[in-house]
Amino acid sequence: MNKIILATCIAAACGSLGIGLAHAAPLPMPAMTGPLASPSPFSFNAGPLGELDITGVMSGMGVWQDHPIPGDRSTRADISNGQIFIQKTHGLIQFFLQAGAYNMPALGTPFLATGNTTSDYYGALPQAYLKIAPSNDFSVLIGKIPTLIGAEYTFTFENMNIERGLLWNQENAVTRGIQADYGAGPLSASLQWSDGFYSNRFNWISGSLSYAINSANAVSFVGMGNAGQTDYSSLATPIYQNNSDMYNLIYTYSAGPWMIQPYLQYTYVPANRAIGVGHGTSTKGAAILASYSFSPHISLATRAEYIASTGNANNGAVNLLYGPGSKAWSITLTPTYQNHGFFVRAEFSFVQATNYIQGTVWGRQGNHPTQARILIETGFLF
Repeated sequence: MNKIILATCIAAACGSLGIGLAHAAPLPMPAMTGPLASPSPFSFNAGPLGELDITGVMSGMGVWQDHPIPGDRSTRADISNGQIFIQKTHGLIQFFLQAGAYNMPALGTPFLATGNTTSDYYGALPQAYLKIAPSNDFSVLIGKIPTLIGAEYTFTFENMNIERGLLWNQENAVTRGIQADYGAGPLSASLQWSDGFYSNRFNWISGSLSYAINSANAVSFVGMGNAGQTDYSSLATPIYQNNSDMYNLIYTYSAGPWMIQPYLQYTYVPANRAIGVGHGTSTKGAAILASYSFSPHISLATRAEYIASTGNANNGAVNLLYGPGSKAWSITLTPTYQNHGFFVRAEFSFVQATNYIQGTVWGRQGNHPTQARILIETGFLF
């Protein structure tokens, strides 16, 4: 199953076990790993469009970090989400629209203001697609759709942690294209043709294959890559990652108060002198995400990661992390409280880089090998 289907199945299982979800049959979008969950949607009849559902999120965050890089700050406060979601989930023709402002904080990278994040990444309509569903087993999505890669979603409220992790920094998030989904019993598969890292060059092929072992256990394999060459770059379209191949192996356990998700990741940028890659460069990473619900309102999530890149500054390898051949690890802890639509959560994260190149890590000179952060996010899901 793809990430959307997997998250829906997890949420439904958690709801049936009474660990804090507001309804046992959650809407398919926005996909949410938990522990946060949307209350029941506002539904209304839209005439020829049929019954539509509306949900949304309003939240803000405060951040403290040590060793900020030039242009960043030690403290800041901003809106983390001001979004509304409108969707039709029944019938042959369905759709999903997501509109508003958002922030996407990630470990090891500088913070951007929410206004800059929204304008420089995916705009005020970050996801919007048409879904054609001739049967319960088969559907086609067309538009701005979520990536298939990775175990973490794009927006803060969708995940166990407020910040995305080090492995997420290698992945794309939103892509434009077409996707076919098919499910048969415990097996599900997705195939996607897209513009990869939001490049507007449609040369990426992605696929996922998942197997639900039972109601508590599932495993997924995801592969994707650029079938051509893209020499265009922007903030949302890093040139090396947008010319790479990526693979994930993801295991998910969800039962009772526990949600545990370890996964492996491999990325490879082949040599291509036309875009400045003199030597093929790769990353290998592993992560484990876990969440435990102490009660219907209180939970604790954690994430541990390790990632390593290949090459050196002398053999033409490119910088995919903190210089060719660099490595990094991280730990994140996120306690969460939710009562109906209101939520508040805190987060502590720590990142350390090794084998780094001077000037590529943190601090005013880019030479400090660690960074710690404390975040608080609060708001309402409706």
